[in-house]
Amino acid sequence: MTYQETINYLFTSAPLFQNVGGDAYKEGLSNTHQLDTYFGHPHQQYKTIHVAGTNGKGSCSHTLAAVLHASGLKVGLFTSPHLVDFRERIRVNGEMVSEQYVIDFVEQHRSFFEPLHPSFFELTTAMAFKYFAEQRVDVAVVEVGLGGRLDCTNIITPEVCVITNISFDHVAFLGDTLAKIAGEKAGIIKPKTPVVIGEVLKETRPVFETKAQEMDAPIFFAEEEKEISSHRFCPKGGINYHTAKYGKVHGELGGYCQQKNASTILCAISRLKEKGFRISNEHIREGFAHVCEMTGLMGRWQTLRTAPRVVCDTGHNVGGFRWITKQLSKVHAPMRVVFGMVNDKDISGVLAMMPKHATYYFCQASVKRALSHEEIRRKAEAYGLKGKDFPTVMQAYQAALDDASTEDFIYVGGSSFVVADLLSGRE
Repeated sequence: MTYQETINYLFTSAPLFQNVGGDAYKEGLSNTHQLDTYFGHPHQQYKTIHVAGTNGKGSCSHTLAAVLHASGLKVGLFTSPHLVDFRERIRVNGEMVSEQYVIDFVEQHRSFFEPLHPSFFELTTAMAFKYFAEQRVDVAVVEVGLGGRLDCTNIITPEVCVITNISFDHVAFLGDTLAKIAGEKAGIIKPKTPVVIGEVLKETRPVFETKAQEMDAPIFFAEEEKEISSHRFCPKGGINYHTAKYGKVHGELGGYCQQKNASTILCAISRLKEKGFRISNEHIREGFAHVCEMTGLMGRWQTLRTAPRVVCDTGHNVGGFRWITKQLSKVHAPMRVVFGMVNDKDISGVLAMMPKHATYYFCQASVKRALSHEEIRRKAEAYGLKGKDFPTVMQAYQAALDDASTEDFIYVGGSSFVVADLLSGRE
C-alpha cells in the first residue's frame, strides 16, 4: 500500500472518533493490553509523562516536550487529533514518524490486530509506543485521548501525571457533572507518582485529593505555587512571564489561556527536576520561546497573515471559549468570524459568548460529526449573531478575505476540524 492508501485503511477499518464520534469509543482496556503484550510492552523501555485534562493538554504536552528536548534528551511526543497529517500525532524531537514506518506497521501487523477490531486510537497508541521504543527515546510525553481512567494511554507508569483543568466536554462518556469528569481524568493518577493539577474548582478538588490519597501520590496545585508573579502580552505575539525560580521566560504561545498552561507546565517541570531531570533555566526559556518550531505545534491562537490579520485557534468547548471570547473582546478592528462546530459540543453555550458586533461566516468542517452550516447559522441567529453560511471552511474563509480590508481582523475556529480544513486548504 502507499502511505495514502494506508491512512485511508486506518481511517475506514478502525473507527475514528473525530469522524464518527461515539461509535468509535471503546470502553475498557482489553484491546490495549492485547496489543501491548503482542508488541512486548514497549512503553516500559523509556520514561513517560502523562497529560490529561479538558483543555490545554496539547499546549502543555508540546511545551514540556520542547523543554525536555532543549535539555538534551531524545523526546517522544504523542498527541491528538492531527490537523493536516496523521503523522503529527507521533513525533521524536519534533520530527514526525516517517510515512514508510506507518505503512510497514500496518502491513506487518494487520494479521494480528484485524481480528481484535481495535479503535483507531487504540491502534495509533500501540504504533506510537512501539515507535518510541525503536527510536530509543529517553522520555515520551503522552497526551490522553479521551478521559483518563479507561483511555488506552493509561497503561503507562509515568514519572509525573499532569491534569490541566476540568470543564464540560464529552459528557456522554465522562459524566454530566464536573466531579464525574474529574473522576475520569483522575484515573491517570498512579501510586506514589507526583500529580500536578493545573486549575482546580471546588467541585473537583476533593476528587483529586481523594484519588491522590488512595494512590499515596504527592499532589501539587499549580495555582497555589504562585510560580508566575506577572505576565504581559507582547504586541508582536507571545507572553512575557516573570517567574519566581526561573527568571524571565518568553512564551511563544499568545492565547489568553496560555498563562494558566504556563503555570501548569512550570509546576510539572519542578516535579521533573525533583525526579532527577537536568533542566536548566535556559532549557525552559528555549522550550517556551520556540515550542512551535521544536514540536510542530499549530492552531493555538496562530497568526496566519497580517493584513488583514488572520488568527486561528483549536478551542472547541465552553471552557476554551471563555478565554477566546475574552481575547476577541480586546480586538478593536472590524471583526469577521469564520465559525463551525461539531455535534457533540455545547454550541449554545459557545454562541452565547460570541461577539455580537462581528460579521459571521458559518461553515461546515469535512467530518461526519460537523454540524451543517445552515443549522449553525440558524442557532447563531437566536443569539443575535448575523452572517452567511457556506458549505466548506475554505469557501467561508475566502468570502471573509474577499470582504475584508487590510485593517480587519479575521478569526477562524469553533472546532479543531475547522482549523484542520483551513490549514490544509481542504474543500
